[in-house]
Amino acid sequence: MIDRRTLIAGLTAASIAPRRASAATVNDAAGRAVPIPAKVSRVFPAGPPAAILLYTLAPEMLIGWPRANRPEECVYMLPEICTRPEVGRITGRGNTANLETVLALRPDLILDIGSTSATFVSLADRVQEQTGIPYALLDGRFAAIARTYRSLGELIGRSADAEKHARYAEDTLKTVLGRIEPFAAGARPRVYYARGPRGLATGLGGSINVETIELLGRNVAGETQGGLANVSIEQILLWNPDVIVTIDQEFAAAVRSDPSWASVKAVRDNRVHLSPKMPFGWVDFPPGVNRLIGLWWLAKILYPERFPEDLRALTRDFYTRFYHLTPSAARIDHVLAGRD
Repeated sequence: MIDRRTLIAGLTAASIAPRRASAATVNDAAGRAVPIPAKVSRVFPAGPPAAILLYTLAPEMLIGWPRANRPEECVYMLPEICTRPEVGRITGRGNTANLETVLALRPDLILDIGSTSATFVSLADRVQEQTGIPYALLDGRFAAIARTYRSLGELIGRSADAEKHARYAEDTLKTVLGRIEPFAAGARPRVYYARGPRGLATGLGGSINVETIELLGRNVAGETQGGLANVSIEQILLWNPDVIVTIDQEFAAAVRSDPSWASVKAVRDNRVHLSPKMPFGWVDFPPGVNRLIGLWWLAKILYPERFPEDLRALTRDFYTRFYHLTPSAARIDHVLAGRD
């Protein structure tokens, strides 16, 4: 395994890939001019959000996955694409992409979806300069999904298809946020996002992991800005959330009988909800376009009287549009139960 510093250092020693003739230059989300080949047919995803976004728009262009998908995940996706090999990742935790492998795969484009901070801009510039492979850095924030789809469509020559997905994202945000607009910020449900088998890890204010929670409710851990953090049960008792959302089956199964959680309002009111996660998480894990269907799920949990839509129908439609496969009724039941 190599970390980002090792990767950058290794670039200077790596053999330089032939420069590609570009047909145009497209500005990415960081304002970088990215030279795009006349035809893009092979794309290397720098991390999971990039792989998922590309799969939803142009699955045949995806060279491989940062992590190999499990068989139970592949039943929700095109099998010939879902089973493509593990290629590692360039960005994020646990960088595992081997530089020689990236070069050997000869992608037309490297795609990164996430932060556009100086750290990631520097990495993108170095990779692009030293390999000769265009490296596009697009905005991974939830509110930017529509814009990111349009940018990706321009990069790979799929603008018409990208526009359909962008409009779905815009319509979803407009509808969901419009219905909860009458609720003043201080009157919205107080939500604790529980990660880990004991539920003692969460996302702080502004964390990409709790973006949809903070759009719809009040993140009880939001007073402190940051990313993921460990907290104590004592702190959770002080927060006393109205609702708990978790991605961990073990925690969801145990919390109602755990005496240390018994006095928490969400537990007393039976408002602990296990997020669907197949083939990708609906709230987080990874924080990608997969969260669009999760926004409907979360809205129905927090404001059931304002969202009468059939979640099963919404799920079927989203999976058909974005994952290119219509799930059976049994598969939808499996997803909505939060099972792996």
